[in-house]
Amino acid sequence: MLELDHIDAGYGAGQVLFGVCLTVNAGACVSLMGRNGMGKTTTVRTIMGQLPLLAGRISRFGDARPARPSFDIARAGIGLVPEGRQIFSNLTVRENLQTFFRPPADQSGTSWHLDRVLDLFPRLAERLDHAGNHLSGGEQQMLAIGRALMTNPKLLILDEATEGLAPIIRSQIWDCLQRLKQDGQSILIIDKNLDAIARLADHHYILDKGRVVWHGDSKSLLATTDLKSRYLGV
Repeated sequence: MLELDHIDAGYGAGQVLFGVCLTVNAGACVSLMGRNGMGKTTTVRTIMGQLPLLAGRISRFGDARPARPSFDIARAGIGLVPEGRQIFSNLTVRENLQTFFRPPADQSGTSWHLDRVLDLFPRLAERLDHAGNHLSGGEQQMLAIGRALMTNPKLLILDEATEGLAPIIRSQIWDCLQRLKQDGQSILIIDKNLDAIARLADHHYILDKGRVVWHGDSKSLLATTDLKSRYLGV
């Protein structure tokens, strides 16, 4: 689904990523972790074509063209739930979802549509005609995830999936992501909840100062006791 091969990226003259390697296979859930300012969102923006590659190679679904516009990358099958949600506040829940609908490229599988998103997030069904800025933070996050699913993505990327949400809402989001994984959705997720990430994801990468300093499976993540204090703690 996605392969980052020793990529360098940054903003203008300021380099942020240094030789980052990362792989997401079909049907897998992969996490990207690290303290704030270590390059996680920069990685996502580079994947989405919002930042140019300074070096290295990105292969998306087997296509490794070096320079592609963001809209082309999204159309290829990457659905993004951005940091800060970024829903359209002046549109209703229904409009936010329907505006983003795109039929799946492969018609043989199960597709995402309005009713299926509302089944995943029943709270949104109760708020269909409410404007985005009238939703709670948790409802906005559900809407942001549902909006990305309406594009029928082959790969779903979530940047800070549960940041700033109440514990009960975070639990609901994790449950929904578990359902997506069980349905075979490929996922790349950024979050700070180590225990929840370990339960959900198959493989994990930790960034520190723009470099991958550790990667491995959930068993290794939980067994390596100094990782949290060295790379994930405040």
